[in-house]
Amino acid sequence: MTSRRRAVALTAGLGLLAGAVSIGVTPAVANPAGTDLVISEVYGGGGGGTGTPSYTHDFIELYNPTEGAISLEGWSVQYKSSTGATASSEGLSGVVAPGQHFLIQSGSAGSAPGTPSLPTPDDSVGLNLSQSGGIVFLASTTTPVGSRGDVAGIGTGGLVDTVGYGTSADTYETARTGVALTNETSVARAAAGVDTDHNANDFTEGTPGPQACGDACTPPPPPTTEATIAEIQGTGEESPLDGEQVLTQGVVTAAYPTGGLNGFYLQTEGTGGELDLATHQASDGIFVYRGSSNPVTEEPGDFVEVLGTVDEYAGATQIAAFDADAVTPAAGEADPVTPVVSEWPATDVAKETLEGMLVAPQGEFTITDNYSTNLYGELVLALGDTPLVQPTQVARPHTAKAARVVADNAARRIVLDDASSRGYTSSANRGLTPAYVSNEQPFRIGATSTFDDDVILTEGGSPSSPTYRFQPLALVEGPDNATTPIVFPNTREDAPDADQVAAEGTPEMTVASFNVLNYFTTLGDADDDNVGDGGCQAYNDRAGDGNNVRTGCDQRGAWDPQDLDRQQTKIVAAINALDADVVGLMEIENSAALGEETDEALESLVAALNADTGTDTWAANPSSTELPPADQQDVITNAIIYRPAAVERVGEARALGDQSDGNGSASDEPFANAREPIAQAFAPVGGGEPVLVVVNHFKSKGSAGPFPGDADSGDGQGSSNESRVRQAEALAAWVPTVLEDVDRVLLLGDFNAYAKEDPMQLLQAEGYTNLETAAGHDEYSYSFAGQSGSLDHVLANDAALAAFTGADVWDINADEPVALEYSRWNYHGTDFHEDGPFRSSDHDPVVVGLAGAGKTTPTMEVERSPQQVYAGSTRVRLDVLLTAPEEEVTGEVRVRQGRRFVDTRALRDGAVTFRLPVFNRPGRKVVRVVYLGSDRMERVTEQVTFRVVRDR
Repeated sequence: MTSRRRAVALTAGLGLLAGAVSIGVTPAVANPAGTDLVISEVYGGGGGGTGTPSYTHDFIELYNPTEGAISLEGWSVQYKSSTGATASSEGLSGVVAPGQHFLIQSGSAGSAPGTPSLPTPDDSVGLNLSQSGGIVFLASTTTPVGSRGDVAGIGTGGLVDTVGYGTSADTYETARTGVALTNETSVARAAAGVDTDHNANDFTEGTPGPQACGDACTPPPPPTTEATIAEIQGTGEESPLDGEQVLTQGVVTAAYPTGGLNGFYLQTEGTGGELDLATHQASDGIFVYRGSSNPVTEEPGDFVEVLGTVDEYAGATQIAAFDADAVTPAAGEADPVTPVVSEWPATDVAKETLEGMLVAPQGEFTITDNYSTNLYGELVLALGDTPLVQPTQVARPHTAKAARVVADNAARRIVLDDASSRGYTSSANRGLTPAYVSNEQPFRIGATSTFDDDVILTEGGSPSSPTYRFQPLALVEGPDNATTPIVFPNTREDAPDADQVAAEGTPEMTVASFNVLNYFTTLGDADDDNVGDGGCQAYNDRAGDGNNVRTGCDQRGAWDPQDLDRQQTKIVAAINALDADVVGLMEIENSAALGEETDEALESLVAALNADTGTDTWAANPSSTELPPADQQDVITNAIIYRPAAVERVGEARALGDQSDGNGSASDEPFANAREPIAQAFAPVGGGEPVLVVVNHFKSKGSAGPFPGDADSGDGQGSSNESRVRQAEALAAWVPTVLEDVDRVLLLGDFNAYAKEDPMQLLQAEGYTNLETAAGHDEYSYSFAGQSGSLDHVLANDAALAAFTGADVWDINADEPVALEYSRWNYHGTDFHEDGPFRSSDHDPVVVGLAGAGKTTPTMEVERSPQQVYAGSTRVRLDVLLTAPEEEVTGEVRVRQGRRFVDTRALRDGAVTFRLPVFNRPGRKVVRVVYLGSDRMERVTEQVTFRVVRDR
């Protein structure tokens, strides 16, 4: 939709004029007999364009050629630009009397003093018509039309009439009118009511002549019901008075004179405070929609009486009060409204009882989604101190645990709106700055805070898929976000957490995984003339300049040199701050597949990295000769860079390059629809244990592959699950064939699968451990649909696991709003671009540490006492003894339970004792005892598992 709020149709009490005959509505076909409504005139020069406008507003005029009155209940007029994809729809109200014209006032571009106003219109909508050309539809429904080409004779979708005016309209009846209008001309039907389904023949250009119906089309006034707000709201999802005219009164709690909401919230006097949601059945708050023609002058605290029609819009009950005098002061003094303070309304039923009421949200809230800030100025919050999590990140599909995660996500989710109806990527609003986007005070996923101000709890957003939300009491606008009801701390970190990477020992080598979001040096518009090279088409900024490639060519990344510079500076900042010795890259240009020099893009990135550090810090690992022919490879590839001062290559680059053949059928080889795994062994400079680094990028979830199990089954694993399983099987079988003399193996990359999904479980069964999970930090590298999880993993075989020192997911990307990305530059009125690492990609990099080898591996024994552990009373004792042949073991031992460090103590004569804190809850407990190693001893880990029972 182009707007999240349409004009609300007054559907109650329209009736038909006395003596009128109801006309059954059918989609229009050739209509010379005059059996249905027609569009009789279109004018798009209202107040705008060059020259002297004829009128202050655009207008659309209808004509009823029949002998009976026709009700417009449920009808709409719709408009789309000459080449637009989908029409904007505005509901209509009223009745068109027989033989009468019906004038619909539309948008205005502003006009000079003295510009004539239209005759008093019969209805008003918010459509802004192009002066020169476009398409206007009349429909018996409000569903937006998406037709293109010749629509004459179409009998679907409630389409009644169509006018394609101007010289380039892509939708019309037989032929467009064929003349470009000015702000002094309109197209009008040559003969009233005659519709031959041929726009060019039926319409002529001339001086606008708007005709209104006036009193003849005014239906009798509907009956009025006096009701309290609670009676209007009712106890169900929809009002029992829907469509009826009501008279009610209350106290204004929030008003929106700007931002497009065009109304205010009203609440019954004296209500609110501490409520028991188990007994509170009907809401005492409601939204009063004034429409675009009435200025909102009401202020919080005003006690008013409202006359209007009850309507359901985007899930919420409201009163449509369009008459200028529909809101008047109420008699007497009102008891004040107080914000609701109650337990969290976890169900939709509970939220419904508070719809439209002033609330003071209790407890902590965590940002769980900020993608829609770029579009609508919305944040999604989660009750509590953690974001919502992807169910298959923590639970196997179709399990009770997965179901509990789904239920928890639904119960904790709530949208924080910006008190506007703006779409910030629409042409009308691209000069504005959306709420909740800032570099100085970031609104990042995972940040937790509490509300400082009250809000309205309501439902809204998309009319077809509304969601419950908090509406601030005043419009929130960027870039300062001064009126936000909740302020979040800045959770950015300038570098990975070195303590986490070295949590269980000092790493001798660090290895990272980083998806660089289509880093391409082959551009969509290399000569910067804003014309795509080789058919490339762009996503454009608000000035019409390309940002990144949309379609039409093999390139995927930056559009022109300036866009590449913005993208590259962010990636360079991220990789250099990552400070890893080896980095596996995904989504980097496969220069060979584009017909360029092999590794050209990779070498360009390395050159940029070294230019930033001022020395030859990085080197590119060359592409393997084992890759398949370039025409079998994807245009994006996997790559490896490394720091020669820290590590050296061992052997040649390897690739799983003999399983990429396919034609999109079930006989395809596993990597016909994914990037081939590549591998390189590295060892610390000066000697040390080598590790084979294997970089992967499995098939994405976005589309179904060719195999029977690739269709999305609805189990949470998305599309192409069988493709990814086959790729995991092939990977596990291939790695042992390229090990040679290397014991340690790290599988890393974008597996496009969450931790508990089939491909990752298969690799686990093959002996690989997910190091992010083993680290126990509950950190995730990706966010999708408001739920966090990891598609990016580092997996270790047993030899690498024994050397594992720690891991960190450096959250520089997935937690940041997309508005900060290079691909959204100049989308809004504020320039959010910064050269630092934040939002350099949509995936977070993952870095792990490995300790050195060539040391003695001691034996660790852990004795636990007592054997019976009771909740709330027993303190468990752990006696730890480490021994080695002919040598005393020295150093420190650390005890951890889950994410919590319990204690770290030094060995004395190879022994140390710990006492664990009392466990307050019964259940299975897992404690890890970690010897941190020394210059002579390897790190050793022992896991202690026991059960805590209820106290006696």
